[in-house]
Amino acid sequence: MGYVMGFEHIDSTNIADVGGKGAHLGELSRIDGIHVPDGFCVTTEAFERVVAEAPSIDTQLDLLSRVKPDDHAAIRTLSAEIRRGVESVAVPGDLVAAISEALARLGEQASYAVRSSATAEDLPTASFAGQQDSYLNVVGPAAVFRHVRRCWASLFTERAVTYRCRNGFDHRKIRMAVVVQQMVFPDAAGILFTADPVTSNRKVATVEAGWGLGEALVSGLVAGDVYTVRDDQVVTTAVATKTRFVQASPGGGTQDAPIEPQRQTRPALTDAQVMRLVRLGRRIEGHFGRPQDIEWCLAGDDFHIVQSRPITTLFPVPTTDDQENHLYVSVGHQQMMTDAMKPLGLSVWQLTTPRPMHEAGGRLFVDVAPVLATPAGRASLIGTLGKSDPLIRDALHSVVDRGDFLRSLPDEDAGALPAGAAPALIESDPSIVTQLIRHHQESVAALRHKIQSLSGPALLDFILADIAELKRILFDPQGHQVIMAGMEATLWLNDHLEAWLGEKSAADALTQSVPHNVTSEMGLALLDVADTIRPHADVVTFLHRVVDEGREGDGFLNELPRLAGGREAHDAIRGYLDAYGMRCAGEIDITRTRWSENPAMLVPAILGNVRNFGPGAGQRHFEQGLQESRRKEQELLTRLRALPHGEEKAEETKRMIDRVRTFAGYREYPKYGMISRYFVYKQALSREADRLVRSGILREKDDIFFLRFQELQEVVRTNDVDAELILERREAFRSHEALTPPRVFTSDGEVITGRYRCEDAPTGALVGLPVSAGTVEGRARVVMDMARAHLEEGDILVTAYTDPSWTPLFVAVAGLVTEVGGLMTHGAVIAREYGLPAVVGVEQATRLIQDGQRIRVHGTEGYVEILE
Repeated sequence: MGYVMGFEHIDSTNIADVGGKGAHLGELSRIDGIHVPDGFCVTTEAFERVVAEAPSIDTQLDLLSRVKPDDHAAIRTLSAEIRRGVESVAVPGDLVAAISEALARLGEQASYAVRSSATAEDLPTASFAGQQDSYLNVVGPAAVFRHVRRCWASLFTERAVTYRCRNGFDHRKIRMAVVVQQMVFPDAAGILFTADPVTSNRKVATVEAGWGLGEALVSGLVAGDVYTVRDDQVVTTAVATKTRFVQASPGGGTQDAPIEPQRQTRPALTDAQVMRLVRLGRRIEGHFGRPQDIEWCLAGDDFHIVQSRPITTLFPVPTTDDQENHLYVSVGHQQMMTDAMKPLGLSVWQLTTPRPMHEAGGRLFVDVAPVLATPAGRASLIGTLGKSDPLIRDALHSVVDRGDFLRSLPDEDAGALPAGAAPALIESDPSIVTQLIRHHQESVAALRHKIQSLSGPALLDFILADIAELKRILFDPQGHQVIMAGMEATLWLNDHLEAWLGEKSAADALTQSVPHNVTSEMGLALLDVADTIRPHADVVTFLHRVVDEGREGDGFLNELPRLAGGREAHDAIRGYLDAYGMRCAGEIDITRTRWSENPAMLVPAILGNVRNFGPGAGQRHFEQGLQESRRKEQELLTRLRALPHGEEKAEETKRMIDRVRTFAGYREYPKYGMISRYFVYKQALSREADRLVRSGILREKDDIFFLRFQELQEVVRTNDVDAELILERREAFRSHEALTPPRVFTSDGEVITGRYRCEDAPTGALVGLPVSAGTVEGRARVVMDMARAHLEEGDILVTAYTDPSWTPLFVAVAGLVTEVGGLMTHGAVIAREYGLPAVVGVEQATRLIQDGQRIRVHGTEGYVEILE
């Protein structure tokens, strides 16, 4: 490789040698019709040689590797020491000679751009944009050498080190190359995004342009002209008043200067130039195979491309084999699980669901375009989704109303939503629910017995066959009727009691402490565990130490019996895990760590219950909810009887109350049954993974998580695995974790955002969906990981989403705010049963509400006020 490589010798395979920017410039210089200023790269080999001679570098890097991302003082001090050391190292003579020879090959050019190019820069999964340094108009060889050293040192700027810490990059594994290019002195410069950076639409390109060098735009010195282009046509133009620009200084470097008045409002580009630039951008995009963020310069009438990097913030679009328009709705927003999933989790969920789903960014989406094509389909889908998520409803309405994306078909020609069993008018018979639950329990018990002795291909075949049994039970028609009967009764009560009595969300109070709700029972059962532990001071002290030391796994359980009261505590926790240990955050992903696999996750919640409640709190909580429900029922029936035709209204209402209280709790059980089954599968697959590791087929046990179920079947059958595929999947998952999935987006990549229609919310309030009535004021606790939750009684839980695993926290809080959710999602159902005012679907709640702020949650009207 050597210390210097010309662009003509560089391509995408040389990232380790010349960094991301250098590799992209080499690729760009190979594209027909793309003008790239000539240059070369000082390679990472040169960097390694020089840095190895920097004083104390190993010690400083060791210290830096142990610094936490939020320890700004330590990062600032250590990074400054490393930079000084790197800049002070003399450049060896043979390296000086190699760079001097490369400069001579560029001709008599006296000015250069000297730019950093790290090996983790401009990658598809992490741009590192702006993290290292670049220098323009570097005049003469001596200045080039000086600025090459500065570029090496810029690998350790405070911002670059912090970025790597936050994104999990090893400081020792990232190296720095330096790009040296002939300087272009442009009339205009700017940025081209080949996908709209605001809407993510891949068919819309955006150009930003200003006078002089592009640094004026990048630094924010001025706002540039903005052009949007679609279908080879400029569709919008916004010409800025450009008062200043950046130009080259005669002695080197740059300076900003005023723009003469007659040019301040003149467009920097003509429409013809914009179109020519976008065509060049599409050529570059086609070469790299993904949307690009391109830096360009216009000198005379020639466009020069000085950088191109992938746009890493765009959410990926599902791959399809056709050219049809597709409209995707997020499955995760319906399931309260918007995190990225690993391939095994995605594939098992797809095997479980009856609907075709599309993958993108580690998430699943349903294409609703065929259903929205007809009037009947639109009414059915928008009505159904609108009840659970008004933002999705509003987004779908906006696409339909635009009329430029979806085709229109008569009802008889369109696809339709899969028909479910009609909500039959079944009697409010509790035995129906108990029989359904018993069926679930017997089926899971039979599964545990049958799977124990299986391994190899027989195990995978058995699991695949059993998923069919899971689907049969999960979508049992009678179970569906029970769930629909409860939901319909809830809606009936809310609609009729508001119309007859002006009582909003009446069903919220009426559904407190309903029987057979396995999720709410799970939260109350953890209060019982706390009752067992509370009297034993040594156990409580020990559990606090488990939390403080950040211990994981179940090892602490084996230590408990040595303490006074420890055997009782051990048995209480084990009993809880036997009933609920299959649960965890993001539980629809089979690869997620379950409570039984890491019981330490539950310890903070147990200690919170020990601290915040007295003995018998679980039973009291249930009884209080039950009494409140009965009191509300009598109050409403009494008020109804006083109305015209009151006896008839009261009788009908009583029938609906009985129905909702009989059936509402069962809604939580099918998912519990599914997750119970998933955990049995996972335990068996874990044993199989151990076997594959012992056999040398897999490197690590969790490699199986990065294989789809069908791929895992093939690995088990052949005893052969594609190790590179697993490494690629791991890296892809890391990038997917950083993405925020949209609720609704198109096959063009355009993210469609909806909005709430809440006219009564006060100015500045955060609007969402009201799902549990009441108003409460308290301290906001922003919690992203329930294992790190430290709640006090009266706190209001603010988080991204809640699935059933969050229920143990609900008993300790006074209200709930989430970014994702709907009227019938798990968090909403449990909030109503526990009597917690709740507002869900509050976009960016965890960013807009600061931990510790005092807030007021209006669970009836659907908004949150920040009070301080």
